Amino acid sequence: MTPGATTDAVRLTWVQPEDLVGHELRQAAEDGRDVRALAARWHAAGGPEAPPTAGASPIPCPDLRPLAEHLLDALAALPSPLAPHEPTRLTDLTATCPHWPAPRPPVPGSDRVAQDAQDALLRRLHAAWLGRAAGCLLGKPVEKLPLQGIRALARAAGNWPLGGWFTARGVPTELLAAYPWNRRSAGTSLAENIDGMPEDDDLNYPLLNLLLLQRHGRGFTTADVARLWLDELPAGRTFTAERIAYRNLLDGVEPPLTASRRNPFREWIGAQIRADVHGWTNPGDPAAAARQAYRDAVLTHTANGVYGAMFVAATVATAADGTADVHEALAGGLAVVPPGSRLAKAVRFGITTARAHPAHRDFDTVVDRLHAELGGYHWVHAVPNAALLAAALTHADGDFTRSVCAAVSGGWDTDSNGATAGSVAGLLAGHPDRLPESWTSPLKNRLSTSVPSFDGIGFDTLAALTHSEAVRP
Repeated sequence: MTPGATTDAVRLTWVQPEDLVGHELRQAAEDGRDVRALAARWHAAGGPEAPPTAGASPIPCPDLRPLAEHLLDALAALPSPLAPHEPTRLTDLTATCPHWPAPRPPVPGSDRVAQDAQDALLRRLHAAWLGRAAGCLLGKPVEKLPLQGIRALARAAGNWPLGGWFTARGVPTELLAAYPWNRRSAGTSLAENIDGMPEDDDLNYPLLNLLLLQRHGRGFTTADVARLWLDELPAGRTFTAERIAYRNLLDGVEPPLTASRRNPFREWIGAQIRADVHGWTNPGDPAAAARQAYRDAVLTHTANGVYGAMFVAATVATAADGTADVHEALAGGLAVVPPGSRLAKAVRFGITTARAHPAHRDFDTVVDRLHAELGGYHWVHAVPNAALLAAALTHADGDFTRSVCAAVSGGWDTDSNGATAGSVAGLLAGHPDRLPESWTSPLKNRLSTSVPSFDGIGFDTLAALTHSEAVRP
């Protein structure tokens, strides 16, 4: 290097030990571990708290890395009093679920009836892919914004209760400065600039899981998921628990230790956003969908992070059958979650609160109560987001627009919740033509993605590929 020259440092978010300790301390407080002595050591050394929204502390502190690595290992070794109610091992998990669903036997009938059923499933899957994309896209511009910012931006545009795409048209400049759109999404996800479905991890992971099933079938292993990621998923398009697990794989750590080694994000929403394909390909069999989602989730997550994936997979599988309403679908999802877990309690709270305030304009009250009860969690944690998803779907009672808008208007992980709500509501609609054109037309049947073999693909093609996996023996 030329004398006197400088180079910019690469600050890799979500994996630097000194940025992880604050998150691990927060996780420990949530699951009841006594961390007072270890926290005192960290704070005495000048260690920062968890960053509120991003993956790195405001000021780099690499000198704290040796202490951070030691404390992360020490914190992980502390026992949690909640462990008996929140197991991760599948045999222990299923043993806690008294209503674990039995596999649904095949319905006898003629070949014509069977063909009609398969045609109907294909239409539902098409609607589900479109719904997932639309819900995700709706939530993209307001991801990371506080609840009051989301409400203020929509109200200023005359779009509250939320009923359509966010827009900057008519929104005062000072309000946009106070609550800026998500930096990555502002140019592709507002009403005035949507041109097809832009790249997003909430769509990347369903594509990867479609690839997973094409290559390995329903009998895939967690190691198969890991190898697929290393082959097909750019490391820079992973975040939180997924990035930690990816790093662990490169360090030679084998699954399922990839989920727990220095991973304070192991109960966040990442596995939940990967679960739809497991439900789509097991219509009417929530138990099989949940087991499939489990093998995917344990690469990166434990306990409530795994339950979020199983809950969504089983909910989607129940809805994909074509005979259940949204309330039966949510009950199917809850059946595979340990009832004493924080996630199950939060989902039940979300459903109960939504039922107590059924009027359309009452959803703000539902959201306020959820935030009062669960706002202590990080905004990407699986527990509050699962509760909001369940509340939104319950309150909307199957209506597509209300489902995605309620999920996004509740804040927290807006694009992820919008995507899952759209998937479920799309299945319940049963046909792509039953989704409002205002949601589907801007997608232009075109998906951008960082999964190379799928870039530019149409949602009709994705539905056909997913259907092939759903009916594969």
